[in-house]
Amino acid sequence: MTLPREDVETGLIYELGQFEILLRTLTPQQWEMPSRCEGWTVGDVARHNVGSIADVAAGRLDGLGTPEVTAREVAERSGHTIEQLADECAEVTKAAAGLLGMFDDAAWDAPAGGGYEGSLGNGVEALWFDAWMHADDIRSALGMTSVVGPGLRGALSHVEPFLRGLDWNGPIPNEADAGAFEFVMVATGRAHANPDVVNPPVNIYA
Repeated sequence: MTLPREDVETGLIYELGQFEILLRTLTPQQWEMPSRCEGWTVGDVARHNVGSIADVAAGRLDGLGTPEVTAREVAERSGHTIEQLADECAEVTKAAAGLLGMFDDAAWDAPAGGGYEGSLGNGVEALWFDAWMHADDIRSALGMTSVVGPGLRGALSHVEPFLRGLDWNGPIPNEADAGAFEFVMVATGRAHANPDVVNPPVNIYA
Protein backbone atom coordinates (compact mmCIF):
# COMPACT_ATOMS: atom_id res chain seq x y z
CA MET A 1 0.00 0.00 0.00
CA THR A 2 1.76 3.15 -1.12
CA LEU A 3 -0.97 5.80 -1.21
CA PRO A 4 -2.15 7.66 1.90
CA ARG A 5 -5.27 6.29 3.54
CA GLU A 6 -7.18 9.56 3.14
CA ASP A 7 -6.51 9.59 -0.60
CA VAL A 8 -7.73 6.01 -1.03
CA GLU A 9 -10.90 6.50 0.99
CA THR A 10 -11.71 9.78 -0.73
CA GLY A 11 -10.93 8.27 -4.12
CA LEU A 12 -13.23 5.29 -3.63
CA ILE A 13 -16.21 7.36 -2.49
CA TYR A 14 -15.66 9.87 -5.30
CA GLU A 15 -15.50 7.19 -8.00
CA LEU A 16 -18.61 5.46 -6.69
CA GLY A 17 -20.43 8.77 -6.83
CA GLN A 18 -19.27 9.28 -10.39
CA PHE A 19 -20.35 5.74 -11.24
CA GLU A 20 -23.86 6.46 -10.00
CA ILE A 21 -23.99 9.61 -12.13
CA LEU A 22 -22.81 7.65 -15.17
CA LEU A 23 -25.48 4.98 -14.67
CA ARG A 24 -28.24 7.58 -14.58
CA THR A 25 -27.24 8.81 -18.06
CA LEU A 26 -27.60 5.40 -19.73
CA THR A 27 -30.47 4.18 -21.87
CA PRO A 28 -31.92 0.64 -21.96
CA GLN A 29 -30.34 0.19 -25.39
CA GLN A 30 -26.90 1.15 -24.06
CA TRP A 31 -27.44 -1.19 -21.11
CA GLU A 32 -27.46 -4.18 -23.47
CA MET A 33 -24.33 -3.25 -25.43
CA PRO A 34 -21.39 -5.69 -25.21
CA SER A 35 -18.41 -4.53 -23.19
CA ARG A 36 -14.71 -5.30 -23.44
CA CYS A 37 -15.16 -7.54 -20.37
CA GLU A 38 -15.64 -10.85 -22.15
CA GLY A 39 -19.21 -12.12 -22.02
CA TRP A 40 -20.52 -9.08 -20.16
CA THR A 41 -22.86 -6.35 -21.31
CA VAL A 42 -22.65 -2.79 -20.03
CA GLY A 43 -25.38 -3.73 -17.56
CA ASP A 44 -23.39 -6.72 -16.33
CA VAL A 45 -20.36 -4.53 -15.66
CA ALA A 46 -22.55 -2.19 -13.64
CA ARG A 47 -24.21 -5.05 -11.74
CA HIS A 48 -20.84 -6.48 -10.73
CA ASN A 49 -19.38 -3.14 -9.68
CA VAL A 50 -22.34 -2.21 -7.50
CA GLY A 51 -22.64 -5.77 -6.24
CA SER A 52 -19.05 -5.90 -5.06
CA ILE A 53 -19.52 -2.79 -2.91
CA ALA A 54 -22.79 -4.19 -1.60
CA ASP A 55 -20.99 -7.41 -0.63
CA VAL A 56 -18.27 -5.49 1.19
CA ALA A 57 -20.79 -3.29 3.00
CA ALA A 58 -22.67 -6.42 4.10
CA GLY A 59 -19.51 -8.22 5.21
CA ARG A 60 -19.71 -10.86 2.47
CA LEU A 61 -15.99 -11.02 1.81
CA ASP A 62 -15.32 -14.69 1.09
CA GLY A 63 -14.29 -15.18 -2.51
CA LEU A 64 -14.76 -11.54 -3.42
CA GLY A 65 -13.46 -10.98 -6.95
CA THR A 66 -13.59 -14.66 -7.95
CA PRO A 67 -15.57 -15.67 -11.04
CA GLU A 68 -18.16 -17.42 -8.88
CA VAL A 69 -18.83 -14.37 -6.71
CA THR A 70 -18.85 -11.90 -9.59
CA ALA A 71 -21.32 -14.13 -11.42
CA ARG A 72 -23.55 -14.14 -8.34
CA GLU A 73 -23.38 -10.36 -8.06
CA VAL A 74 -24.52 -10.03 -11.66
CA ALA A 75 -27.25 -12.68 -11.37
CA GLU A 76 -28.71 -11.15 -8.21
CA ARG A 77 -29.35 -7.91 -10.10
CA SER A 78 -30.39 -9.32 -13.46
CA GLY A 79 -33.94 -7.99 -13.20
CA HIS A 80 -33.07 -4.57 -11.85
CA THR A 81 -33.69 -1.45 -13.90
CA ILE A 82 -30.96 1.10 -14.50
CA GLU A 83 -32.61 3.41 -11.98
CA GLN A 84 -32.80 0.68 -9.37
CA LEU A 85 -29.11 -0.12 -9.79
CA ALA A 86 -28.17 3.57 -9.63
CA ASP A 87 -30.21 3.87 -6.42
CA GLU A 88 -28.44 0.84 -4.98
CA CYS A 89 -25.11 2.40 -5.94
CA ALA A 90 -26.03 5.50 -3.95
CA GLU A 91 -27.06 3.39 -0.96
CA VAL A 92 -23.96 1.21 -0.88
CA THR A 93 -21.72 4.26 -1.34
CA LYS A 94 -23.16 5.74 1.84
CA ALA A 95 -22.75 2.39 3.59
CA ALA A 96 -19.14 2.12 2.45
CA ALA A 97 -18.35 5.64 3.64
CA GLY A 98 -19.77 4.83 7.06
CA LEU A 99 -17.89 1.54 7.23
CA LEU A 100 -14.56 3.15 6.38
CA GLY A 101 -14.91 5.50 9.33
CA MET A 102 -15.12 2.57 11.73
CA PHE A 103 -11.59 1.29 11.11
CA ASP A 104 -8.58 2.60 12.97
CA ASP A 105 -5.12 2.71 11.43
CA ALA A 106 -4.18 -0.68 12.89
CA ALA A 107 -7.16 -2.31 11.18
CA TRP A 108 -6.33 -0.46 7.95
CA ASP A 109 -2.89 -2.08 7.91
CA ALA A 110 -4.11 -5.52 9.07
CA PRO A 111 -5.06 -8.40 6.72
CA ALA A 112 -8.32 -7.73 4.92
CA GLY A 113 -9.77 -11.21 5.48
CA GLY A 114 -12.11 -13.16 3.23
CA GLY A 115 -9.20 -14.82 1.47
CA TYR A 116 -7.86 -11.54 0.08
CA GLU A 117 -4.07 -11.46 0.01
CA GLY A 118 -3.36 -7.99 1.28
CA SER A 119 -4.22 -5.46 3.93
CA LEU A 120 -7.59 -3.80 4.39
CA GLY A 121 -6.07 -0.70 2.81
CA ASN A 122 -4.98 -2.73 -0.21
CA GLY A 123 -8.51 -4.07 -0.52
CA VAL A 124 -10.07 -0.63 -0.43
CA GLU A 125 -7.59 0.55 -3.05
CA ALA A 126 -8.64 -2.42 -5.21
CA LEU A 127 -12.29 -1.33 -4.89
CA TRP A 128 -11.28 2.19 -5.93
CA PHE A 129 -9.50 0.76 -8.94
CA ASP A 130 -12.53 -1.36 -9.86
CA ALA A 131 -14.96 1.55 -9.62
CA TRP A 132 -12.77 3.71 -11.85
CA MET A 133 -11.88 0.96 -14.32
CA HIS A 134 -15.40 -0.39 -14.72
CA ALA A 135 -16.69 3.11 -15.41
CA ASP A 136 -14.16 3.24 -18.24
CA ASP A 137 -15.24 -0.21 -19.42
CA ILE A 138 -18.75 1.20 -19.81
CA ARG A 139 -17.59 4.37 -21.55
CA SER A 140 -15.40 2.34 -23.90
CA ALA A 141 -18.32 0.08 -24.84
CA LEU A 142 -20.46 3.10 -25.68
CA GLY A 143 -17.82 5.10 -27.56
CA MET A 144 -17.61 7.72 -24.82
CA THR A 145 -14.45 9.64 -23.98
CA SER A 146 -12.45 8.23 -21.08
CA VAL A 147 -12.46 10.26 -17.88
CA VAL A 148 -9.06 9.95 -16.27
CA GLY A 149 -9.50 11.92 -13.04
CA PRO A 150 -7.93 10.97 -9.71
CA GLY A 151 -8.74 7.31 -10.24
CA LEU A 152 -5.72 6.92 -12.51
CA ARG A 153 -3.45 7.44 -9.51
CA GLY A 154 -5.19 4.65 -7.64
CA ALA A 155 -5.04 2.41 -10.68
CA LEU A 156 -1.30 2.87 -11.08
CA SER A 157 -0.76 2.08 -7.42
CA HIS A 158 -3.00 -0.96 -7.68
CA VAL A 159 -1.27 -2.56 -10.67
CA GLU A 160 2.29 -1.95 -9.49
CA PRO A 161 2.60 -4.83 -6.99
CA PHE A 162 1.04 -7.25 -9.48
CA LEU A 163 3.57 -6.22 -12.11
CA ARG A 164 6.43 -6.56 -9.63
CA GLY A 165 5.10 -9.99 -8.69
CA LEU A 166 5.50 -10.96 -12.34
CA ASP A 167 9.16 -9.87 -12.17
CA TRP A 168 8.46 -6.87 -14.36
CA ASN A 169 11.18 -4.34 -13.60
CA GLY A 170 10.18 -1.44 -15.82
CA PRO A 171 9.27 2.01 -14.52
CA ILE A 172 5.77 2.78 -13.27
CA PRO A 173 4.60 6.13 -14.67
CA ASN A 174 3.23 8.95 -12.58
CA GLU A 175 -0.42 9.84 -13.16
CA ALA A 176 0.70 13.11 -14.75
CA ASP A 177 2.95 11.36 -17.27
CA ALA A 178 1.95 11.04 -20.90
CA GLY A 179 0.98 7.46 -21.53
CA ALA A 180 0.02 6.66 -17.92
CA PHE A 181 -3.58 5.87 -18.89
CA GLU A 182 -2.45 3.61 -21.74
CA PHE A 183 -0.02 1.93 -19.35
CA VAL A 184 -2.89 0.88 -17.07
CA MET A 185 -4.97 -0.29 -20.02
CA VAL A 186 -2.12 -2.48 -21.25
CA ALA A 187 -1.30 -3.78 -17.76
CA THR A 188 -4.92 -4.91 -17.29
CA GLY A 189 -5.25 -6.49 -20.72
CA ARG A 190 -7.57 -3.82 -22.08
CA ALA A 191 -5.21 -2.50 -24.77
CA HIS A 192 -2.32 -3.73 -26.90
CA ALA A 193 1.10 -2.53 -25.91
CA ASN A 194 2.81 0.40 -27.56
CA PRO A 195 6.56 -0.25 -27.12
CA ASP A 196 7.04 3.43 -26.37
CA VAL A 197 4.74 3.14 -23.35
CA VAL A 198 5.28 -0.31 -21.86
CA ASN A 199 7.85 -2.76 -23.13
CA PRO A 200 7.71 -5.66 -22.63
CA PRO A 201 3.93 -5.84 -22.42
CA VAL A 202 2.63 -7.45 -19.25
CA ASN A 203 -0.99 -8.29 -18.44
CA ILE A 204 -1.55 -8.79 -14.70
CA TYR A 205 -4.63 -10.93 -15.44
CA ALA A 206 -2.98 -13.24 -17.98
